[in-house]
Amino acid sequence: MKLKNSFFYTLRQAPADEESTSGALLVRAGYIKKTAAGVYTYMPMGYKVLSNIEHIICQEMDGIDCQQALMPCLIPEDIYAASGRRAGFGHDMFSLKDRFDKALVLGPTHEELFAIAGAMKIKSHKDLPFSLYQMQTKFRDEPRPRFGLIRVREFIMKDAYTFDKDLAGLDVAYKKMFDAYVRIFDRLGIRYKIVRADTGIMGGLLSEEFQAIAPIGEDTVVMCDHCGYASNLEITPCQAPTASESQPYKEKQLVHTPDAGTIEQIAAFLHKQPADFVKTLIYKCDGKLYACLVRGDDEVNETKLSKALKATEVALAEPSDVERVTHAHVGFAGPIGLDVPVIMDQDVAVMRNFIVGANQTDYHYVDVNLSDFTAAMTIDLRQVKEGDRCPQCGQPLRFAKGIEVGNTFKLGTKYSQAMDLYFQDEQQKLQPVVMGSYGIGVGRTMAAIVEQNNDANGLIWPLSIAPYQVALVVINTKDEAQMKAANTIYDQLTAAGVEVIMDDRDERAGVKFKDMELIGIPMRVTVGNKIADGQVEFRLRTAADNQVMGIQEAIDLLIKTVQDARK
Repeated sequence: MKLKNSFFYTLRQAPADEESTSGALLVRAGYIKKTAAGVYTYMPMGYKVLSNIEHIICQEMDGIDCQQALMPCLIPEDIYAASGRRAGFGHDMFSLKDRFDKALVLGPTHEELFAIAGAMKIKSHKDLPFSLYQMQTKFRDEPRPRFGLIRVREFIMKDAYTFDKDLAGLDVAYKKMFDAYVRIFDRLGIRYKIVRADTGIMGGLLSEEFQAIAPIGEDTVVMCDHCGYASNLEITPCQAPTASESQPYKEKQLVHTPDAGTIEQIAAFLHKQPADFVKTLIYKCDGKLYACLVRGDDEVNETKLSKALKATEVALAEPSDVERVTHAHVGFAGPIGLDVPVIMDQDVAVMRNFIVGANQTDYHYVDVNLSDFTAAMTIDLRQVKEGDRCPQCGQPLRFAKGIEVGNTFKLGTKYSQAMDLYFQDEQQKLQPVVMGSYGIGVGRTMAAIVEQNNDANGLIWPLSIAPYQVALVVINTKDEAQMKAANTIYDQLTAAGVEVIMDDRDERAGVKFKDMELIGIPMRVTVGNKIADGQVEFRLRTAADNQVMGIQEAIDLLIKTVQDARK
């Protein structure tokens, strides 16, 4: 592409309404433009990068014989009601009605429709296995869109689905898809970790995430450098503690603690440490109240709580509910005498002589022990902390922030049963199809790559997805020799399949260099005064200095570099 008569622009200042590095750089470099909160336009160069990412994904999907389809965005609402997911999506789903008053939604995900599509083929076990995928726009009414393309309300996703007759077949299909994902993210040049994750609203038997490591990430990845363990924070198990018998049991005592309703306040008042306390947090789980006990310096892991109770909705109870069950102000809840089930973390189970709220305003109990109350359930309830022991090898864990760019699910028969997707087995009995679901957020992947590849001057695209592989800068467009050499280089590179952006604008050299660095083109060739000696300047986007070389030498180097990258 030659810039002089093309749609091309950059911004000198970072937009004030972009919180992330990727969002600010992509807007400044003219790749995207915000249309509304969480809604973006992909400008021509942004669309080229998006298309390059999609091309790599499609190559790997086609390589495992996964066939491409395209589902609608506009979907009858009753399809999600049939699968039981309409209530789960709640206000996150965009809803509308047509002129006939029929309820429709903008699809947030397409498991149901792919199950319906599968039924068009599947009658017998002989019709399995197979897999399908699509590139399609999804819609989710995020309450707080942010971080550019990372948390949006309209986004492009590659979602794929496998169909098998049993779990053994699903294991094979899952491994093929999983390996394809590894190849995709390796080709995209992303630094990532694969972690176990909660299945969430998707449900199913297994969920794994591909997390791009970046400080802006909304997920916390728990890692062990010793054995390679990696997990999402929400499902990381905590090692069971060892009981201590160093303290004799004491009798509990009621202590007046005026205006001390937080762990910090009561710790200061009693001259104790937060670890000497047990917090009692009242939760509402599927409409029922529970008292959850964790050590004073720990936090409740709501995912673990929901799994233990098989609950779909878990949240801290409203202050009015807390005061009703404790008969005290918020901040003085304790397990003694409560008439709601008590769920206790395994660390509390080995504590002695601890401090709890007394269910009386301005009072706490000290020297409390397990004999003073009854726990309905003792589980691993707390959130893992940095430095805790690895569940695999016992070495210290560390945390990193991650952007979820891909996920894989073993769905099992959840959607096939809901959507009446059955097949006849060898004994002529009806069996539900076993499904898998696999997603890649294409725009989010683009943002994650930018988060990992930028510097003070702008973007640094990997060669595999850059909008153009070479920036050809002409210093003086009025110089006939420079323009002739530039056009020769442009034509030869283009003929060899190298994508070139030629800056032939009537701008100062400094402006051109800054723009090419900002938009992140991997390689640059400058045609200037040295052309009189048959030489040009070559520079990698990541290099500090130029290399002077002959015209043909530069052409050969550029072609070889691009061809090697494609192997």
